[in-house]
Amino acid sequence: MDFKDWRKSSPQPSEQDQPVSSNRFHGKRFYDHIEEQLREAEERGVFRGLPGTGQPLNLDTNPYAGDKAPGYSLLKSNGYVPAEIEQAREIDRELQRLKARQATLSKRGRDLRRRRVAPFPSEKRAYNAAISHALAGYEMELRELNRKILTLNLSTPASMHRTPLEIEQLVHEFRAACPLLG
Repeated sequence: MDFKDWRKSSPQPSEQDQPVSSNRFHGKRFYDHIEEQLREAEERGVFRGLPGTGQPLNLDTNPYAGDKAPGYSLLKSNGYVPAEIEQAREIDRELQRLKARQATLSKRGRDLRRRRVAPFPSEKRAYNAAISHALAGYEMELRELNRKILTLNLSTPASMHRTPLEIEQLVHEFRAACPLLG
């Protein structure tokens, strides 16, 4: 048996080794091949008289629902959503509520600082107490929201995952937005 170094020799197939191709699609791109087949089928009239021709597509069905599709359809027709989506909406509502409470307190502090007459000591004490109370509740509610986000992430696909909240950073931002009156 003769040894041939395949690295040095470049095999050139002879004309006898090459199959004779009678394929009319040889050298065309796959997309062109598909387009040609569709055009020929349309000319033959294969697409005439199909059910639903000329009507809008029914996009209410979810092809990704799998075996849960009938249940989702039933829930949707009765005005309900899957538990995961309801949980995500609840997280969004609570975040919005926390931001609104922070905005209200921030506006109250700005209004007290902008007055022509300096705030009375009782107003300062009431505002500072409200900030301290809100800050304690804010941190506790953020921890609860993180628990809900982790629960949501465990029960949903990766595309619906949420990043947990950075509590220390959000508390620092709250303190910066609502400074105590001195």
